[in-house]
Amino acid sequence: MKRFAIEPGEREQIERLVDAVLEEYGQWDPGHFVAHAGAAAESLPLRVRQFFRRVRAEETDVTVVSGLPLDTALAPTPTGWDMAQKHGVGHREEVVLMLCGAALGEPFAWADQQNGRIMHDVCPAPGKERSETSGSSTAPLSLHTEDAFHRCRCDYVALYCLRNPDRIGTTVVRADQLGLPERLAGTLAEKRFHHRPDQSHIGPQGHASGAAEVDAILFGPPEAPYLRIDFDDTCAADEDDHEAAEAIAELYTYARAAQEKVVLAPGDAIFLDNYRVIHGRDPFQPRYDGTDRWLKRVNLIRDLRRVFVATEARSRVVV
Repeated sequence: MKRFAIEPGEREQIERLVDAVLEEYGQWDPGHFVAHAGAAAESLPLRVRQFFRRVRAEETDVTVVSGLPLDTALAPTPTGWDMAQKHGVGHREEVVLMLCGAALGEPFAWADQQNGRIMHDVCPAPGKERSETSGSSTAPLSLHTEDAFHRCRCDYVALYCLRNPDRIGTTVVRADQLGLPERLAGTLAEKRFHHRPDQSHIGPQGHASGAAEVDAILFGPPEAPYLRIDFDDTCAADEDDHEAAEAIAELYTYARAAQEKVVLAPGDAIFLDNYRVIHGRDPFQPRYDGTDRWLKRVNLIRDLRRVFVATEARSRVVV
């Protein structure tokens, strides 16, 4: 895990860059700006750009950047992403996260998540308290790879904390810290597991972006393996494959033992390598009074052509 603190002069430089972006692009629209974000990110402070380059090159599993600028007149926490979209809140913070994200990867989105928005709001929503979505609260968000079911899942999940007065933790498990026995790792590396779409991708008609895949859970170099699992939605591909089912249960025991908690403060952004980390969130009791936990989120991919191939179009939105 790496931590990086933005210095006061750097924060002022980022604030001026945000002002310039909002002035140049007029009415803020992340979907329009995203194609220009990479070029704009070249104006981030040099030390910040160099840091993100090292994170990418070294495949850092968990990265926390602190001291990023926040609007002094931050709006109350919206009651769900749809209300955030309706009222257009947190624009300055969206620019900050888009710029930092573009220094690490290419932002993209899913057509069936938050109306295909590039930038997501993560905040509790009435009626979604126990869902498997960003609007959940009273139920823990189970450990998972983001969008584990899809070949076009992101390389990084980026979360920017705007408000977290109750110090609600983001839970992380790093693949390097699992300490799996060779027998278990061998089973998990076999293509015996069904990765189903999670609830955020399932619409009223049961449609999901792409087909669920049968694949391994562990893959890549054995000395530094990659991980693909959603403990709510990954199961044995063959219902009679009891060894595979038991391997998932055993992996969960190791994951719980290796679980770490990161408490984000306002101005903190966390960047999770989606191939090397699974993550979740502690449960909490929402108040719906404007003071609840509120994050901005964007998915990042190292090679945008993976999205173009998946969509068969030069679009950043996976259908």
